Order: sequence, then structure tokens, then C-alpha cells
Amino acid sequence: MTVHFIGAGPGSPDLITLRGLRLIERCPVCLYAGSLVPEEIVRAAPEGARVLDTAPMHLDEIVEEMRRAHEAGLDVARVHSGDPSIYGATAEQMRRLDRLGIPFDVTPGVPAFAAAAAALKLELTVPEVCQTVVVTRTAMKSSAMPEGEDLATLAKSRATLAIHLSIRNLAHIERELSPLPGYGPDCPVVVAYRVGWPDELFIHGTLATIGRQVREAKLTRTALVLVGRALAAEDFRDSALYDAAHPHILRPHAKRAKAG
Repeated sequence: MTVHFIGAGPGSPDLITLRGLRLIERCPVCLYAGSLVPEEIVRAAPEGARVLDTAPMHLDEIVEEMRRAHEAGLDVARVHSGDPSIYGATAEQMRRLDRLGIPFDVTPGVPAFAAAAAALKLELTVPEVCQTVVVTRTAMKSSAMPEGEDLATLAKSRATLAIHLSIRNLAHIERELSPLPGYGPDCPVVVAYRVGWPDELFIHGTLATIGRQVREAKLTRTALVLVGRALAAEDFRDSALYDAAHPHILRPHAKRAKAG
């Protein structure tokens, strides 16, 4: 029997993949991160399924549920928010399952930064403004950031930054990024709160203003911080992808068309 790690997306129940939903619909055991995964998603579990909210559980308890299910010959839907590969705390669960000889697989989900960009109608990689997105976080009470992954170092790329788990660390973000080329105090910032949920909220500001704006909104958790010039880019060149003069394997006669 198999443990299926499933990305449920950022909040909206219809942003889960068909594969993920179908796994939930057939698994007799469903473990879900209740603080971040809507109950509507796990209601798809089959009648009589063992459905547990893992928010109050610790790692040993979660893995023990998986072990018991495996010994009983039952598949498990392990449902995480967003995409399991990003801050999903899945690596330690997979390591335990490997040690126990329990097979598992992973179904990806929509990450919060992608859902936020969609809701904002933004492209995070704008031609000749920014072609890189850095997904990161800052250190607070959680584990320390590895050497070389501090904001000042990552921001040397001038990338669009998708900063997770840092809504209470905005003063640090402002201090680190404001002096840097490509950012500065006037650099656009969007705080995306509970993306995909009914109370979804977006706060638009700059590095100089966003801390005050978030304090006034009284946001303290479940928010993503987007920083970068691409968030407000307007005067940029069109992508070469659809340029009539740009040839590629599916449009080999582009230059000839231009000349004609």
C-alpha cells in the first residue's frame, strides 16, 4: 500500500489537481494539514474513511498513522497545502517512510506564489526587467537559513522574491533590501494573505510602506510577501516568443516574413 503526498493548492478547493482529488476520493485514510487545507477538499474522501487533521499532531504521531494504515493494507492520502516541495515539511516524513519500507509518491499542487500572481494578473518574469523568481523565507523561530541564503545575497540577482513565512519579519526585509540595487525603498511589494480563501486579501505597497500597511491591516500569519520591479512593470519590451521577426523551430520563416 502507498502513502500519497498531495498538494492541495493554496486554498481554493477547485485549485487541486484532478490526480490529487481522485487519490483523496479513493484513499480509506486521509491525513490533512487542517490549518491550511480547506475541509471541503477532504470531504471528497470515501464514506467511512479515517480522516484526521494533523495540525495538532507531531511527526511521530503522523508517521504512526501511516504505519498502521500500511500494516492494514490501506492507502493514505497525505494532503498538504500548496505544493509539497515548498515548505511542506514532507522531507522528514518521506525519510521516515523510507526507513520503514513504506512506499510513497508525490502529486504536485499549485504553489501560493503562482496562485497570487494569477489573482493579481501578473507575470513575475517580465522581459528585460526580471527573468528569475526566488522562492525563499527568512529566519525567525523556525530553523536557521543556510549560509549564503540570506536575503542580501539572494537579492544580488535582482529577482522577483517570493518570501514565505515572513509576514512578521517585514522590518528585516525592508532593512535588507532597501539599500540594494534593483530594489530600493520605492520597490513594489505585494503582501498576499490567504490566497484562494474567501477572505483573500492583497496589500500593495513599497519596501518603505508595507510594514505600516500590514500592521494597520493586523495581519500576522498565512501571508506571502512578493518583492520586485516586475510587480509594477509597464514600459517593457515584448517577449521574443511571439515576435513575428523571431524564428524558432515551429516558426522557421519569421525573418523572411519580416523582410516581405
